Amino acid sequence: MQQLVQSVSQYLMTVVTPLIKHPEAAQLRVAATEAGDLVRFRLVLEQADVARVIGRNGMTASAIRSMAKSAGEKVGKRVVVHILSREEFEEETQA
Repeated sequence: MQQLVQSVSQYLMTVVTPLIKHPEAAQLRVAATEAGDLVRFRLVLEQADVARVIGRNGMTASAIRSMAKSAGEKVGKRVVVHILSREEFEEETQA
């Protein structure tokens, strides 16, 4: 599990960092279910950077999610990647 989290985290930051204007503000939050069958990655970015990562018609985000998902499937885990602005993340954690 730890190897999966480490490799997907490194992949996400490697792919996303060149796309955004504020890489110093990017945060990656990782959570796994107690059973360990699902690993959720939340990529928290500045509002202006979210659109850059999602891409035209969501194609960039779809490709990023597909690669992360396939890494999880190799070890029998489900991987979910959420791309959120800081404001959305704060709103989500307050609810």
